[in-house]
Amino acid sequence: MPTTKHGAYGLPKATKSINKPLHKSLICTIFPHLCNNYHNLDYFRDLPLLLHHHHPFVFINDMIQQEPNDSTQKKLFTALRILIGLLLGAVAIFFLLVSILFFDTPTLPTEEPVLVQKTYTKPDSNFTGVWLAPADWRMSQLSPEKQQLVKYGKELIAHTATYLGPKGSVRHLSNGMNCQNCHLNAGTQPWGNNYFAVESTYPKFRERSGGIENKIKRVNDCFERSLNGKALDSTSREMQAIITYIEWLGTGVASKTSPKGSGIFKLKLLSRAADPDKGKIVYEQKCQSCHQAQGEGVLAADGKSYSFPPLWGKNSYNTGAGLYRISNFAGYVKYNMPLGATYQNPQLSDEEAWDVAAFVNSMPRPTKDLSKDWPNLAGKPFDHPFGPYADSFSEKQHKYGPYQPIKAWKEQHKGLKVPHSKLAKL
Repeated sequence: MPTTKHGAYGLPKATKSINKPLHKSLICTIFPHLCNNYHNLDYFRDLPLLLHHHHPFVFINDMIQQEPNDSTQKKLFTALRILIGLLLGAVAIFFLLVSILFFDTPTLPTEEPVLVQKTYTKPDSNFTGVWLAPADWRMSQLSPEKQQLVKYGKELIAHTATYLGPKGSVRHLSNGMNCQNCHLNAGTQPWGNNYFAVESTYPKFRERSGGIENKIKRVNDCFERSLNGKALDSTSREMQAIITYIEWLGTGVASKTSPKGSGIFKLKLLSRAADPDKGKIVYEQKCQSCHQAQGEGVLAADGKSYSFPPLWGKNSYNTGAGLYRISNFAGYVKYNMPLGATYQNPQLSDEEAWDVAAFVNSMPRPTKDLSKDWPNLAGKPFDHPFGPYADSFSEKQHKYGPYQPIKAWKEQHKGLKVPHSKLAKL
């Protein structure tokens, strides 16, 4: 049998040499140790046989670890590295896709995310769609004379004492407070004791007087009670201006209706009596910085009116004022005080509002003869602080509460008439 000569690697020797330098360079780049052992490059004619005997992983390892000798080899070497990297990456992606399609999706152990569930708070329907003052541009629909009256009326509400206070330029009628101190933003603040429902509801019957009242009577009640002063002449330009301004604020309000946000908010009753001692703490923490320790308020720089009105004492509202009723005062401060609070952003809790109202209205202030008020005793409000009453509850309970028993009694005796001159025994 014929024999074949083999080299050191057990490969048959080639009988024909390879004369292409590029092929030689490529093979030597891949297998430099072979080139060192075999100077006759004819052996590489049988490259497939070489690859068969040389394991593929050894082949790849040899190629990665070798450093090229010249620029041409370096380019080839880099290209091969890239191709092999892409091939390996493609194989990895292939197996990853197979695992995703046919097996569970691979996941890394992670901490469970903490989901913060936001609770939906339904807006209070009392404070949505509230009535607002008419826009200034609508003033152009008025005659020039009426426009001047509206503007003057607003000025009188905002700066009453400048014109009608103890140092007023027109008359000296009031205690130095402004109408705006109780009717916020010149009577335009929603739930700020505004005038939105005055034009639409007056003239009307009022239990306090026992008769039909017009707007002039209503304005003068404020002068005599809240401003602790004297009535304004009904024929004066000042009264006409105030009435015209109030009519203007009622523009668009249907007759005999009170739009949402008018007057003072009716605060939910407490299940206990309002506490002046607790209210004093609230006052010291949240009210005293403006209204001062003795409730005397702060005079304006001109000395004619107040920047912050007195809440008790000789220059404050008297015992006949609407805010002397604790329910009115509590509803008023709940959505308007301290400074900066609104119905959208209140700062007091309900209990704080009730308690601070009890404290303020427990302090000394001017008195008023109320002997002609409430000719029908059964028509007195549940929190009217002065007897006699048609019911058997005490003055203290009428003033501070708890009010639910009194309201329940009034509901059971609705329509009852008890003349002031005599008390019914019920």
